[in-house]
Amino acid sequence: MTTIAVMQPYFFPYAGYFRLFTAADTVVMFDCVQFPRRGWVHRNRFADAHGNLDWLTLPLVKADRDARIDELRLPPDVRGRLETAMRRFPVLERALKGEHPLISRALDFPSDDAAGYLCGLVRDVTSMLNISKPMIRSSTLHIDPALRAGDRVLAIVKALGGTRYVNPPGGRDLYDRGSFAHAGVELCFLPPYGAGSGSILSRLLTEPPQAISREIERETALVE
Repeated sequence: MTTIAVMQPYFFPYAGYFRLFTAADTVVMFDCVQFPRRGWVHRNRFADAHGNLDWLTLPLVKADRDARIDELRLPPDVRGRLETAMRRFPVLERALKGEHPLISRALDFPSDDAAGYLCGLVRDVTSMLNISKPMIRSSTLHIDPALRAGDRVLAIVKALGGTRYVNPPGGRDLYDRGSFAHAGVELCFLPPYGAGSGSILSRLLTEPPQAISREIERETALVE
């Protein structure tokens, strides 16, 4: 049984996101789809000085409405703009002053490839959590762009020799079980995450990575 997970690259998502790396043999970063402007790809929420959650947004070059995630580009001044925005949040401000390695990595932009940057952050977090699984960008698989929704995911899974597909609980309404069964792919989901939805960045700045890793492992189970 070869298990594949397919998920958009998110900007320091919650810990439950990383269960995909525990549950799957290979995780595909779904960057060949339209950029969801109101989603979590380029932003996340942190507590401000008053304890209220507010958005930290990764600066992006203005893109067409139908731009794909892998087409997104970072502006030349992305580092300065992101660092300034980070200082609005006490947990990030303290990490900046202490030159925490994860913050330093978040402010390192080797190119203007936004998807590559986001995938790199996901890799860095999995490394800190001591979770080692192959990660592939879907844009490198050259899947037929005419395929949509579940058909595109199935094509990705089949291209990698997968026989089981695992998805977060929110995906239950997105996929047709019959279509997956017909293609010879078992469809499974993770249960709701019972340990909070705060950004993994806030947690790694304030908690031991080993404790978070154990939590992720405890919370990982596959259900039909």
